[in-house]
Amino acid sequence: MRRIQYYRYGGPDTMRLEDFVLPSPKEGEVAVTVAAAAVNPIDWKVRQGALKMMTGRSFPRAMGSDFAGTVTATGPGVTAVEPGDHVYGIAPLKPSGAFAQAVIAPASHLALKPAGLSFEQAAALATPAVMAWTGLIGRARLQAGQQVFVNGATGGVGEAVVQLAKALGATVTGTSGPTTMERARALSVDHVYDYTTTDPADQAEFQGAFDVVYDTNGSLPVRTAMRLLNKTGVYLDINATPAKFAHAAFARRHKIFFCVPDTRTLTEAAARAAAGDIRMSIGETVPLGTATTLITDLEKGRKINGKGLILMAPGN
Repeated sequence: MRRIQYYRYGGPDTMRLEDFVLPSPKEGEVAVTVAAAAVNPIDWKVRQGALKMMTGRSFPRAMGSDFAGTVTATGPGVTAVEPGDHVYGIAPLKPSGAFAQAVIAPASHLALKPAGLSFEQAAALATPAVMAWTGLIGRARLQAGQQVFVNGATGGVGEAVVQLAKALGATVTGTSGPTTMERARALSVDHVYDYTTTDPADQAEFQGAFDVVYDTNGSLPVRTAMRLLNKTGVYLDINATPAKFAHAAFARRHKIFFCVPDTRTLTEAAARAAAGDIRMSIGETVPLGTATTLITDLEKGRKINGKGLILMAPGN
């Protein structure tokens, strides 16, 4: 089997596509033959060493978090899935390993893939759907009729946030780049603003107008986000910094959180996706053999108007 791995923290030049031996799943774990994996910024941030306090210094390290595929084996104690099941999910941050022909993941990080979703659609869904669900439902408890501001409405997480918010009956205002304005409108964003020409801090109608402000890409200043909230509004933040943690410790409406997958959330998100409420845009697909080039390009800022996917096949 082959996977993308690296022997030191660093830039794109550290990535290697190499043979590896998949271990047998331990208690609570599942072995999955990967059909498709999605590329997320967290994947190269981990490889760069941005989270090495969590991921450690043991090498070689594997890359990749979001995947979909077929269960081939289960460890002791696993009863929710069995060999032959089609699943999707998220490999844990420390071991990672989704950019491979097979991966080991905890059963708690997986859910059954609905028949109405392709492997590609399911792989693209994983992290964005968990982040959207955790924020809007778990942290903000979004209700129909409420007002949501999404900073970065056409990014990976932004797409999922917009679609889930609309499915829950909210009105959505979002920011987008000049080349993706039409894509934002296609997602049914009610009011779209070009972030290159519109500063939310300067818009009088935005001040105190929103029940939820969701910053998906970290570019919204904390002061601006808090000013956009109404008296009971919640600021959802997935781009933690020490200064933000300090602010959130005193401002309870500033909620910082991370991607923590669980079977229930993945199952509910997949059901929404199968019903057509959430569909992730797929910008480009590549085989595993050329995936390091796509990862490098995305890391350097190339835009593909959707998720980058790695498709697996024996020998590719």
